Amino acid sequence: MTNIPSVDLADFLSDDPKRKEKFISEIGAAYEDIGFVALKNHFLSDDLVEKLYAQVEKFFQLPKETKLGYEREDLGGQRGYVSFGKEHAKGKKEGDLKEFWHFGQEVAPDVTIEDDYPDNVIVKELPGFNATGMEAYRMLEKTGIYVLRALSLHIGMEEHYFDYWASNGNSILRPIHYPPITSEPDNAVRAGAHGDINLITLLMGASAPGLQVQNRAGEWIDAIAKEDELVINVGDMLQRHTNNKLRSTIHRVVNPPRDLWHTSRYSIPFFLHPRSDMKLDCLKECIDENNPKQYEDITAGEFLHQRLVEIGLIKK
Repeated sequence: MTNIPSVDLADFLSDDPKRKEKFISEIGAAYEDIGFVALKNHFLSDDLVEKLYAQVEKFFQLPKETKLGYEREDLGGQRGYVSFGKEHAKGKKEGDLKEFWHFGQEVAPDVTIEDDYPDNVIVKELPGFNATGMEAYRMLEKTGIYVLRALSLHIGMEEHYFDYWASNGNSILRPIHYPPITSEPDNAVRAGAHGDINLITLLMGASAPGLQVQNRAGEWIDAIAKEDELVINVGDMLQRHTNNKLRSTIHRVVNPPRDLWHTSRYSIPFFLHPRSDMKLDCLKECIDENNPKQYEDITAGEFLHQRLVEIGLIKK
């Protein structure tokens, strides 16, 4: 495989059972093989993407001192600004060449939930920043829930199994800025090879190439989606929950050629997390004599905390 497969959410939303089954089959096969797809006909409009990128670029262009005023280390980087080089890939000591922002879940007043989510940090210099970010958050969350519905059916479960856990889940929208590279990186890259923590990740088109995925042969291939597509991949939580049936594939963001070091790169992934009390125990539908249970039982909240320690956002 030299590129990630492309699927059309309109097939799943169709009233035609054959089209719906086609989507389930295609995305299921892709996630069992390489763990990545490019998805078109999602719920995120071109206008909203353009508006969000404009707000994100304005934020990262603010003075360093202003941005640092929005850093909340007491929250383990789960809300607000995270400064350059603070996060690193699991098992790697060099910090990634990036700075980023976190928007988190805002639960409706009429919803009862056990999780105690921290408030989002409000950027007072940019009146449209938070509203635009949360508008995109909702559209990505909606898209992700439909993808999870298809995967539920692929696994052999009831279609709406994930709805409760993913709705009002501990999801994160992360606008990332990879600044120009001004000196030899010394083994650091824009994002070291890693698997995502969450159930699935939805990534809108980045401002420049660089994302690469490792296929089954161990080869790095460029993950290229069209302008109207989202790149969506399986995270470690979903791989664990499906007992390795669905693959959380290692991926990275490589540094640009030296003649493009002077350029920035912007990227905005949405990490769809479940509610923290969701059990990630291996599903019985994914266990048999050829694939016995691979993981110990754990909740999503416990697993998230372990991984945030491993990548340097929470100190032991």
